[in-house]
Amino acid sequence: MFGIDDILGAIFADMHIVALIMGAIYVLAFICAVREILNSRTSQGSIAWLLSLILLPIPSVLLYLIFGWKLFDDYATDRVQNGRADRPLRAKDLALIDRETDALWPVQVHVSELPFLKGNDVELLIDGKATFDSIFAGIEAAEEYLLVQFYIVRDDRLGQELAERLIAKAKAGVAVFLLYDDIGSSGMPKRYRREMREAGVKVAGFNHRHKLLRLYGPTRINYRNHRKIVVADGKHAWVGGHNVGVEYLGEDPRFGHWRDTHVRVSGPAALGCALLFREDWEWATGERLPNRPPRELETFGEQSVLVMGSGPADKLEECAIAYTDLIGRARERLWIVSPYFVPDTDIRTALYAARLRGVDVRIMLPDNPDHKLVWLASLAHADAMVQHDIGVYRYTDGFLHQKVVLMDDQIATVGSVNFDNRSFAINFEITLWFTDPQMIAEVEAMLLKDFEACRQVGVAEVESRPWPLYVLTQAARLLSPVL
Repeated sequence: MFGIDDILGAIFADMHIVALIMGAIYVLAFICAVREILNSRTSQGSIAWLLSLILLPIPSVLLYLIFGWKLFDDYATDRVQNGRADRPLRAKDLALIDRETDALWPVQVHVSELPFLKGNDVELLIDGKATFDSIFAGIEAAEEYLLVQFYIVRDDRLGQELAERLIAKAKAGVAVFLLYDDIGSSGMPKRYRREMREAGVKVAGFNHRHKLLRLYGPTRINYRNHRKIVVADGKHAWVGGHNVGVEYLGEDPRFGHWRDTHVRVSGPAALGCALLFREDWEWATGERLPNRPPRELETFGEQSVLVMGSGPADKLEECAIAYTDLIGRARERLWIVSPYFVPDTDIRTALYAARLRGVDVRIMLPDNPDHKLVWLASLAHADAMVQHDIGVYRYTDGFLHQKVVLMDDQIATVGSVNFDNRSFAINFEITLWFTDPQMIAEVEAMLLKDFEACRQVGVAEVESRPWPLYVLTQAARLLSPVL
């Protein structure tokens, strides 16, 4: 039986094979270099890639395939062909477009390719029990179809309950679709999927039909679908930070209380969430979902909501553009809550400028890490904020995972976007934007209570960091573009 030594010996015994391999690597390095030149976003990053590909092609080619080569051109093409901006509403429903709010927030509307839609009822769902009680009630009430999408779906008590409920609805004649991310849900057993499929639930991983992305290597690791969306009958939608696992209910002793936020939206905005699911499903499976718009768009309330989807298929880093605009417009307060804080240069500069304008800039972060490398990089960036007189608050009552932003008394966001480059440019994400005074007041009250469970980081703490920790944080900061 041949071992690895025998194989390598056979290869290197014939230098022609070695020459062919090296030639192939250099050709691939050349292709990567040309692609980087044509698709460059920053000169610094492109120069670094080009030098690496020229001087060290063997490791650099693999790294570029993982972190530099985006393979979502077909996703963007499908999105254009589908006509995202035209599909949620028919001509008879144009009155539901909130043109006044659209005019106030043109950047966000342009990025979303969807308008602010009126007629929604919104419920802020704080922590896991309230979130999943609401989601499960919505699943139970669904009559026509259910669209369910999570980054993480675990085969634990909560995951089993979700599966049982979806199976019951499928057997009752409801069309049920479940989409999960291959990396986030890598521990999902085949049995879990098989049981649902046998009951009539359509189940797919995001990389279901894309063979290169399904390899345990290249781009599958880097590009992930981080969205959390549940839609019932096109009338009700749930979006936020929770995934499916008992830790999100606070039942993991490692983390204890899990602080997270979701939103239930009932009304026309649910169709925007359904549209994002449809785009993801069609790209992941090649299957066109039945187009089942409701006969009449029901209005359940008075609030306007904007649904913003973002990801690596965007021509520009549009999520970052939307948030940079938001930061630049802040005049009184800007409160940012995120488990991970790894901003790029533009976001950092905008935050510094906001503070110099006299804006009350606060950043709420977890006190304890769940991912050590990201936490170290986040610590470096947060310490820099403190040194620029920006308030950094560490949540101490368990683990903080919510993704919420509040700007002045004008706008609030809840969704899946972390304040880092991965969420802004690499992952597929969803954010809901709210301008209604009632929602603004509820988010403010929620965050004020959260701040009570925080400790503020002072300059003295930053300056007293042990030297080895400081070195580690600065080293981790260098990896910010891919964290």
